Amino acid sequence: MKRSCIGVEVILKHFLRFLPYPWIGVKLAKLEIEKQFFNLVYPNDNAGRARKIRQASFRITDLCNLRCRTCGQWGEKGFLHGKDLKELKREEVSPGRYQEIFVDMVRNGHRPLIYFWGGEPMLYDGILDLIEGAADLRLPPAIATNGTHIAGAADRLVKAPLYLLQISIDGHCAEIHNNLRPAIGGADNFKEINSALEAVTYARKAQKKNLPLIASLTVISRDNFRHLEDIYETFCHKVDLFVFYLSWWIDEEGARSHEKDFYRRFGFLPTKHRGWVGDWQPDDYQVLARQLKSLLARSRRLNSPPVTIIPNITGAENLKAYYTDHGSTFGFDQCVSIYQAVEVNSNGDVSPCRDYHDYVVGNIKNATITELWNSVAYRDFRQSLKTEGLMPVCSRCCGLMGY
Repeated sequence: MKRSCIGVEVILKHFLRFLPYPWIGVKLAKLEIEKQFFNLVYPNDNAGRARKIRQASFRITDLCNLRCRTCGQWGEKGFLHGKDLKELKREEVSPGRYQEIFVDMVRNGHRPLIYFWGGEPMLYDGILDLIEGAADLRLPPAIATNGTHIAGAADRLVKAPLYLLQISIDGHCAEIHNNLRPAIGGADNFKEINSALEAVTYARKAQKKNLPLIASLTVISRDNFRHLEDIYETFCHKVDLFVFYLSWWIDEEGARSHEKDFYRRFGFLPTKHRGWVGDWQPDDYQVLARQLKSLLARSRRLNSPPVTIIPNITGAENLKAYYTDHGSTFGFDQCVSIYQAVEVNSNGDVSPCRDYHDYVVGNIKNATITELWNSVAYRDFRQSLKTEGLMPVCSRCCGLMGY
């Protein structure tokens, strides 16, 4: 079984950053070790019961100031289209409840990595308090953001410390980036991400700290796949790590197959996967293959930021299969994230699935994560994937190939 993993070059080039923070480094190591030796840790007779929570992932708000074209939430066919923004805001979990959830996990022996995303997580009222609160409990906080409000929060993020700052960068210039990630009202997001990178770098130097690790997240699509080297060269002096995603998306045939399979398993029709139905693949796989090969070569330079490709698929034929044959899993045939990571939606719903979260096991407004982690509903879902195999949409899911 193939697993995603932290590359050797990433570890070697950034090992020293985490030496002053063993409470972060140890947790990262435990997550990776358990993931790679999953079948030894989890015997066949575990009945869907999970051990320690290694990552608590909070999609903390649905609100976003961008309308990124490859996003399953607010993109071309995003599942949030038509939703009332005020209602989405009212349904959010309060900062106080999140703090209670953090404390409860620690009390019950769970000390996971804390991952904030959205929507745009920096639009959530109280996000900085939550980052600081998690760090105070030695729960290493990370965030995935489009750069909004990061510049103004840089000092607090470094001081906390935030261990990982992931900023979405889809173009080497304002024209390409802003076209792929258009802002409501026409704001210049490319300018904002540059301000964010400068502010965090300055704050790290001022406070004499090496964290957060700054990672660039790039979603590869038809509009930017010819410029991946340009992205690297433009930002190689501003970020510590480059992550290039091959896009999470499904086709119409896969969507219909998923609906039938999901209904047969669980007795109701899913809807969230429809947000990821798209047509974002590159139109020249030879060019993409050469771009990725070049990026990996740059990554090997001693003083250059490392590159991670997720999923780790290269070569023109393999890339074509990834984008055109959704039955190909490239060895990613077992989902381990459902045994290690818990996913919490903005309204408090807890789901085993990161991207396709129709299956809900409970809500943290009236239960704790530790109460739900090995509930009957959670174990039933794990058992379904274990005994019946992956669902159709799983073959292009971050939880399977990118976690």
